[in-house]
Amino acid sequence: MTTAHSDSLTVPRVLSIAGTDPTGGAGQAADLKSIAAMGGYGMNVITAVVAQNTTGVIDIHTPPVHILRSQLEAVSSDVTLDAVKVGMLGSVEVIDTVRDWLAAVKPPVTVVDPVMVATAGGRLLRAEAETALMSLLPLADLITPNLLELAVLADAPTATTWSEALEQGRFVAERFGARVLVKGGHLPGSRTPDALLEPGRTEPVVTFDDPRVATSNTHGTGCSLSSAIATVVARTGGWAGAVRTARAWLRGALAHADSLHVGHGNGPVHHFHHVQATLQDSQSCERFTDSLWRDCAGVRGDINELEFITQLADGSLPFETFEWYMDQDMQYLDVYSRALAALAAAAPSETEREFFAGGAAEVVTVESALHRARLGDAEPLPPSEVTRTYTDFLLAATGSEPYAVGAAAVLPCYWLYAAVGSALTQKARVAGLDPHPYGDWLATYDAPDFQLATERARDIVDRAASAADPVTRQRMRDAFMRACELELRFFAEPVRRAETRPFAVASTHRVV
Repeated sequence: MTTAHSDSLTVPRVLSIAGTDPTGGAGQAADLKSIAAMGGYGMNVITAVVAQNTTGVIDIHTPPVHILRSQLEAVSSDVTLDAVKVGMLGSVEVIDTVRDWLAAVKPPVTVVDPVMVATAGGRLLRAEAETALMSLLPLADLITPNLLELAVLADAPTATTWSEALEQGRFVAERFGARVLVKGGHLPGSRTPDALLEPGRTEPVVTFDDPRVATSNTHGTGCSLSSAIATVVARTGGWAGAVRTARAWLRGALAHADSLHVGHGNGPVHHFHHVQATLQDSQSCERFTDSLWRDCAGVRGDINELEFITQLADGSLPFETFEWYMDQDMQYLDVYSRALAALAAAAPSETEREFFAGGAAEVVTVESALHRARLGDAEPLPPSEVTRTYTDFLLAATGSEPYAVGAAAVLPCYWLYAAVGSALTQKARVAGLDPHPYGDWLATYDAPDFQLATERARDIVDRAASAADPVTRQRMRDAFMRACELELRFFAEPVRRAETRPFAVASTHRVV
C-alpha cells in the first residue's frame, strides 16, 4: 500500500480508470468533473463503453484488453501521475491488466471504488471477476464501497445498522491492508453517517453524521466522491481532511442536484454547484462580494503590515504574545459559534441552514480544539475591550439585523483568515520553515476545507445581496467593513498589549 505525497500540489494530475456514461453523471464523466471541481487536472482511461442514462444501463461494450493496456501505458509513459482513481473494471482480463499496471507504476495515491453491486442490488461482476478484484485491492490506499459492496468484500450479509457496517469495514481494512471509507447512505433513516477506517486501528480516523440531503438525483455519487478524495489527498497528503472536504462538496452537489433537470430517472449531482455565475452588483457586472473585497483593500493592506502578522509569518512572534492572542480568540470563537447558529436558524434555505449549522459545529470541534491544545486547561483571561467590541457586534449583527446583514458580518471571519492563512503558509514554505512554530494555526486556515467554506460563505452573501433592496445592500456593506476593521484591531491588539503591559508567564505557561 502506498502513501500520499508529503508535499502539497497546486494542480494534481489525476487519472480516472473507469467506464463511460453518455449522460455525464457517472463513470469517467463524473470523475473528470469531480477532479476539476477539486482543483485537479483529470485524465481518463476507458475500461468499458456503457450505453446508459438516468433510468439504467442499456448495453455495455468492453474494448479489447490490448487497447486498455495501450491507454494505460500511453498515459504513464508521458505524464507523472499524482493520483489514480479506479472505478468500473468488469472482467477478469480487465482487472488483471489494471492490477499489473498499478503494481508496476505504483502511483502515489490509489483510490478504488469497487463497482461490484448495483444500487438496486444486482451483482455486476461474475464470481471469477470478484475474485480477481480481491487481488487488486491490496494495491489501494483507499477503498470506497457502498454497503452492498462492503458486504461482498466482508463475505457477510448486507449491514442493516451502522455498527454492523463499521464492523464489516474493520474486517475489510485488515483483509486488504487498505483504508476503507464506510458509507451509510444506504441505511434507513434521516441521517447519513460515514467513517474513515485504517488497518490496525479499532476506532475510525474520522466520522461524520449529517442530515440526509433530500433528493432522488444521486446518480454517480460513488464515482464523484472517490475521485474527489483522490484529488484532494494528492494536493494535501491528509486523508481525513480530504474526506471531509470532498464530502462537504458532494453534499452541496446533492443539495443543488435538482436544479440540473437532466433525464427522467435518478439524475446526476451538480458537480460545479460552488462555481457561481457572476451576479449583478448595482449597475456593474461584478459579484457583490468582489466589490466588498475591493472596498476592504486598505484594511487588508494594514493587516498584512501588522507586526503580529509579519512575525507570525517568519516564526519570530513571541510565544507569550501568540498565547494571549489564542486566549482571546478562544473566547471570540465561543461567541462566533453562537452567531453562526443564529444565522442557521434564520437561513432561508436548507442548504444555507446546513452550512451555518455545520460551521458552528466546526468551530467547536476543529478550531477550538487547536486553541485548547495550545492553552491547556487554564482559566481564560478577561476579554479585552477589542474582544468584547467584536463579539458584541457579531451577536447584534446576527441576532437583530436581517439575515443578509448578518451573513455579510461573518464573511470576514472566513475570508480574511483564509487569505492570511494561505499567504503566510506560502511565505513559510518559501522560507523553508519546517517545522514552523505556529504551523498548526497556519494549516487550519490554509486547509482546503476552510478555503472551500470561505467560497460557500461568499456565495451565500452574493445570493442574499441579489435578493436585497438597496438599503439592505448598503447595510450589508457597512457590516462587512465594520467586521474587517474589527479584525484589524483584533490582530493588532496582542502586540499593542505586549508593548504597553509586559506579559508574565505562570508556571503553567499561561499568560497572566
